Amino acid sequence: MSPVVTPAACADIAELRQLYYAVYGPHYPVALGTDPAEMARLIEDPHSLWLVARCADTGALTGSAAIHGEAGSRIGRLEGIAVHPGHRSAGLAATLTGALCAGMLDSGRLDSVYATVRTVSAGPQRVVARNGFRPLGILPNAVDLRSRESLALYARHSAGVLDRRLPVTEVPAPLLPLLRTAGAALGIGYPGVRAAAGPHPAPPAARNPADDRLEVIEAPAFVRRRFRERFPGAEGWFYPLHTPNVLLTPEDGRFEVYAYLNRAGGYCSLLTAHPDPAAAAACLEPVTRALARAGAGYVEALVPLAHQEVLAAFLAEGFVAGAVYPAMRADGDGFHDYAVLSRSSERIDFRGVAVEPPLKPYLDCYVSAWASTHLPTSSEVAP
Repeated sequence: MSPVVTPAACADIAELRQLYYAVYGPHYPVALGTDPAEMARLIEDPHSLWLVARCADTGALTGSAAIHGEAGSRIGRLEGIAVHPGHRSAGLAATLTGALCAGMLDSGRLDSVYATVRTVSAGPQRVVARNGFRPLGILPNAVDLRSRESLALYARHSAGVLDRRLPVTEVPAPLLPLLRTAGAALGIGYPGVRAAAGPHPAPPAARNPADDRLEVIEAPAFVRRRFRERFPGAEGWFYPLHTPNVLLTPEDGRFEVYAYLNRAGGYCSLLTAHPDPAAAAACLEPVTRALARAGAGYVEALVPLAHQEVLAAFLAEGFVAGAVYPAMRADGDGFHDYAVLSRSSERIDFRGVAVEPPLKPYLDCYVSAWASTHLPTSSEVAP
């Protein structure tokens, strides 16, 4: 008998917490399955949709998934897919995902939905692929769930959105293989895109000593208020569904870096900097070290493909581009493409990764890019 799928209600929260514990154990780092207050907010959020599945015979809660949206944005995140161990292999995850996409994408409420998918098995990749999601890249060491896990980035776009991408003419040379890989995987093109002229900037030979004494301010309410003061609109920054909770600044206060730090998952997303991202570009190394000391073994940034200087600064500091998100941000009648760059302070080990064939070219591309960035060339190796 088919399960009964309905929108989640606040009365379901206790059962939902039990479901997520049964599926993920005590190490699930997402508030969606652990924090009752955050769960209630998401259930009542008019920009999001959370669905649950119950057994038609017993009424027991057997599955859960949500698409999380936000005001002022037409992008959503598929998250919290959980199926009770006793009800797996019945297509319940795919049923929930399909119903969510019908309610949020097919209805025209969103332009795209993305998902970060676990790679400990092929099952999660197959679930999203069966519902029209396509791979955008690999996020190595992206989260700590009992041990470091790599995630795959997938997305599904509404009809016609990919045809309205704004063209990019130049990108730093290390990004070209990733664009070719994405073009082949998604059936899109990057015609005329060439390597940006000139070498990438080298990391600064001498740094301001004050940069190594960054103040890390972890006062979420204060950071949010200051962020809104600095960036009252969406101009100059864009990181969907992430609200900063950490502020990093040197003693002289000449720049401020805003980030989202998730200690439970051991990761951090760099959101933006004031007065502009380029202001902190020369200080990415001390910023990354400070975040590593705060518990972030993985640091990522989302940068528009059109911002060559910022991309080059991240590449010069050892960040590697593992994914590209085409048509991510709407701008007038068109959409901007973004690159996801990351850096891990812990050893990356792909031996336990399960990769479906559509994702394999991205993994190969990342391994090659990482080697080019971090392994010495033959001319650098002493005879």
